[in-house]
Amino acid sequence: STLSFQVLLKSDAPTGDVLLDETLRHIKATESAETVQTWIELLTGETWNPFKLQYQLRNVRERIAKALVEKGILTTEKQNFLLFDMTTHPVSNATEKQRLVKKLQESMLERWVNDPHRMDRRTLALLVLAHSSDVLENVFASLADDKYDVAMNRTKDLLDMDPEVEAAKAKGTEMIWAVLAAFNK
Repeated sequence: STLSFQVLLKSDAPTGDVLLDETLRHIKATESAETVQTWIELLTGETWNPFKLQYQLRNVRERIAKALVEKGILTTEKQNFLLFDMTTHPVSNATEKQRLVKKLQESMLERWVNDPHRMDRRTLALLVLAHSSDVLENVFASLADDKYDVAMNRTKDLLDMDPEVEAAKAKGTEMIWAVLAAFNK
C-alpha cells in the first residue's frame, strides 16, 4: 500500500535549501527506511516516538516563514490578540501568490488533460498540498461560478482517485500519491 511506501534516498546532493538539506541528512542517517507517513509526522514535528525524535525538524513552520520573508514573499507583523501579541506572516508579494493560483486554475481549466499522469508533476504535487492544507477552495474562489464548479469537480475527481492504483501506473509520481494517501488517512 502507498501508506507503507518507504522513502529511499537516491541522492544526497545539496539542494541549496536549508530545510531540504537538513531533511536529506535525516533521511540518510536513518538506519532503516521509514514510510512516507512516518516522515510526514517527523518533518512536521507531530511524532511522539521517543526513538525517532532525533530525526524531527525543529520549528518547521517558523523556519519556512522566515525563508519566505527572506525571499520577499511574506512579511512579519506583530498582531495584538487581547492578552498577548502574536507574530503573523501576511503575504507581501501578491504577484507570486497570484502566479501559483493562476497556474492551478489553468491546470484545471484551460490546460486540463483529464489524466493525472499527463499533468506536470509539480502542479499535481501543488494541487495535493493545497488540498491537504485546506486552501484549494480559496484557489478557485475568484473564478466565475461555472468555472469554479468545473475546477472543483475536476479536482475532486482527481483527489478521489485511488492512490494505490495511480502510484502503480506511473513512475515518478509514487511519492505524490503516497503523500495524498497519508493526508487522506
